[in-house]
Amino acid sequence: MTTKLAPPTSRTFTYFPLHTHHKASIFTTKKLQGSNSHVFDKNRLNKCRVFCRLSEKESSKIVNGVKLNDVDDVKGVVVSGLGDELDGKNEGVDGNWPPWKNLPQRYKLVGTTSLAFIICNMDKVNLSVAIIPMSHQFGWSSSVAGLVQSSFFWGYALSQLPGGWLSKVYGGRKVLQIGVLGWSLATAFVPVLAGFMPGLVLSRVLVGIGEGVSPSAATDLIARYVPLEERSRAVSFVFGGLSFGSVLGLLFAPPLIQNYGWESVFYIFGVLGIAWFLTFQFVKDDQPAFSALPSSRPGNGSVKSLNGSLTELGDSLKDVPWKAFFRSEAVWAMIYTHFCGSWGHYTILSWLPTYFSEELDLNLSEAAWVSVLPPLASIFVTSIAAQFADSLIAKGVETTVVRKICQTIAFLSPATCMLLASLDLGLPPWELVAILTGGLALSSFALSGLYCTHQDISPEYASILLGITNTVGAVPGIVGVALTGYLLDTTHSWSLSLFLPSIFFYLTGTVVWLTFASSKPQTFSSRD
Repeated sequence: MTTKLAPPTSRTFTYFPLHTHHKASIFTTKKLQGSNSHVFDKNRLNKCRVFCRLSEKESSKIVNGVKLNDVDDVKGVVVSGLGDELDGKNEGVDGNWPPWKNLPQRYKLVGTTSLAFIICNMDKVNLSVAIIPMSHQFGWSSSVAGLVQSSFFWGYALSQLPGGWLSKVYGGRKVLQIGVLGWSLATAFVPVLAGFMPGLVLSRVLVGIGEGVSPSAATDLIARYVPLEERSRAVSFVFGGLSFGSVLGLLFAPPLIQNYGWESVFYIFGVLGIAWFLTFQFVKDDQPAFSALPSSRPGNGSVKSLNGSLTELGDSLKDVPWKAFFRSEAVWAMIYTHFCGSWGHYTILSWLPTYFSEELDLNLSEAAWVSVLPPLASIFVTSIAAQFADSLIAKGVETTVVRKICQTIAFLSPATCMLLASLDLGLPPWELVAILTGGLALSSFALSGLYCTHQDISPEYASILLGITNTVGAVPGIVGVALTGYLLDTTHSWSLSLFLPSIFFYLTGTVVWLTFASSKPQTFSSRD
C-alpha cells in the first residue's frame, strides 16, 4: 500500500482492523509518508476506521490520499473524528446502497451456505415422507424401505474424506457449488428410476455423494472466515439450515404428494437446488477472502484453481498428517461421538414419520405435520445454544468446558426422552410427540459442541477432520437405518428397533466425550 498525504504536519491515527485476529495499530502521518508502508496488508482489502483530531476537510484529504492495492479506492473506509469538529458521528466515504454492498464477506458466505443446507435437508427428508406411498405402490416391506433410505448414506459416507480434502485444496465454496448441483440433478431423476431398484438406489447414492461434501465445505468456510468468538453462531446458523430444511420439506411434501403425486417432491426440490446453483454464480465477493488458517508452510492457507495438476494434488494429499490425527485422543473422541449422535439423528429422521403413522395411527398429513415439530423446535434451541456457548467463551470460560457442556446436553436430553417414549407408560399420542420433540430439539446443542470442535483444535485441517468424523458418522445411516427396518420386521417393537439402540449410543457417547474430548488447538505435523 502506498500513501500520499497532503497535510505537512504530523497527525496520530489508530487503525482498528475488521477482524479480531489482527491487532490495532497506532501510527502517525510521518510513518505513513513512505512508498512502502506496512501498516496495512497489501494483499487484503483493508477495511478500517481512522480516528483523528482534525477538521472534516482535512480528514477528507487524508483519506482520499490513501491508496488500497495501488488503486484509488476507499470502499468500506469509515472516518470518525474524536474531536468536536465531527461531533462523534461516523460518515461513510462511499454510499451504502444496496444494503448488502458493504456486508462483510463472511456474512454473505455463511448466509448462502445456510440456504444450501436448507435445500440439502429438503432433498433428504422428502424420501422419508414419500417412502410411505412408494412402499404401497411398489409393494415394499419395511426391510426394503429401509434399504432404499439407507442407500443415501452409502454415497454420503464415501464422499466425506474426499470432500474434506477437496475443500482444503480448492476451498469450500467451489466444492459446495458442485455438491449442490450434483445432488439436485440426482434428486430430480428419482421418479424416473423408481421402478428399477438398482437405478433408484444409484440415484440416492449420488444424492448422498453430493450432500456428503457439504459439511466439510461449510466447515472450511467457517474455519477460514469466522473468528473464534463468532464460531458457535456461524456453525449454528449454517447447520441450523438443516433443521429449517427438514421443516420445509416435511411441510410441503404431504400436500404436494396428495395433489400431484409423490413424484412431484423430487422434481420440485431438485429444481430448487439447480436454481440455487445458477443464482450463486452471480453472487460476487466484494473483497478478498480473509483466511484465518494458521500455516507452517508457505501458501498452505490458500486455495488452488480447479485446473491444478495431478502432481500438485498428490503432494497436497501427502501433506495431510493422517498419522498425527489418529494419535490424538481428542480426534478419537470426536469420531465416536459423531457416530453416536448420527445413530440417533439418522434413524429418527428416516423412521419418525412412519412411527407416527403406524404406531400413533396418524394419516400421512398428520404424521408429516407432527414430524415437523422436532426440527422446528431445534431452530429455536439452536439459537439459544449458540448464544449460550459464545457468551461463556467471551466471559473467559475454557472452550473445552463449553463444548463438553453443550454436547452433554445434546446427548442426555434425547436419551431421557426416548427412554420415556419406549416405556409402556400409557401416555396418549400427543404427550409422546411432545416428549420426543423436546428431546430431539435439545440435541441441537451438538452444533455448539462437537461441530465446533473441529475448527477449535485445527482451523487448518478442520474440513479434513470433519470428513474423517463424518465418514464414521455416516455408518449409522447405512447400518442403523436398514437395521431398524429389519428389527421392526422381526420384533414388531419400535422400542427395541428404534429407541433403545439410540439410547445406548447417546449414553456411551457422553462418557467418551466427557473423558477424552478437548478443544485446545493442536499442531498436527506430517513429520510426527
